[in-house]
Amino acid sequence: MAALLPALLLGAGGCHHKTTVAYQPPPPPAPAVEPERPHPVRSRPISPAPSTAATAEQPTPNGRPVSSEVGLASWYGPPYTNHKAADGSIYDQNAMTAAHRTLPMGSIVKVTNLSNNQSVLVRITDRGPFIDGRVIDLSLAAAKAVDIYRPGTAKVRVEAYAPPEGSDPAGKWCVQIGAFLDPADAVQLKNDLLRRYATAKVIEFAGPTGHWVRINPPNQDRATADRIAESIHIPDPGAEPYLVRLN
Repeated sequence: MAALLPALLLGAGGCHHKTTVAYQPPPPPAPAVEPERPHPVRSRPISPAPSTAATAEQPTPNGRPVSSEVGLASWYGPPYTNHKAADGSIYDQNAMTAAHRTLPMGSIVKVTNLSNNQSVLVRITDRGPFIDGRVIDLSLAAAKAVDIYRPGTAKVRVEAYAPPEGSDPAGKWCVQIGAFLDPADAVQLKNDLLRRYATAKVIEFAGPTGHWVRINPPNQDRATADRIAESIHIPDPGAEPYLVRLN
């Protein structure tokens, strides 16, 4: 506004004698006033929340691996989470656990994704997977840790560590056959096996992938279970017998 003042004064005296007005430059702009900053408060820095896989506690292995196998890994989460696992614990998809058909319950295994060389340590708490070609079912957190979550499956190496001394009882083995999409087929097989193995406990039950038949022989050693599995021939290639360790 101060810059327009000389022009306005000249315009107003158009009908009179010209009046000389000295030019006055506008005042410099006022310096910006910085807002008062509060005194710093000492506190712990806030870090972004890590991923689920990073927060899940990994088990500690014991010594060197005692066995190794290569095969296909998959993962399982909902609707299994918060349900009872084979070892009696409640399955938590955010814990570093896995399902295996034959390793002792509580075993610590190192699972390495062979496509990216990422590894994770998990504890065996459940039984499975019962799909041909798959060797281990990881929890959701473990699958994320080795980048198996999005593809669903990956080729892995499974290295099992020896359980602590005295914590591995003699194995109790059974034979599991399935899965049958039609429950009537499972019931028929159960009845046939009951006649064939009169002294064994034969049950039929529904699983997540279909209906299964399980034979629990009186002597639950692995050699007996092996002989039973070799003697069973099912025409359906998708219903082959598996050896399963119960403990």
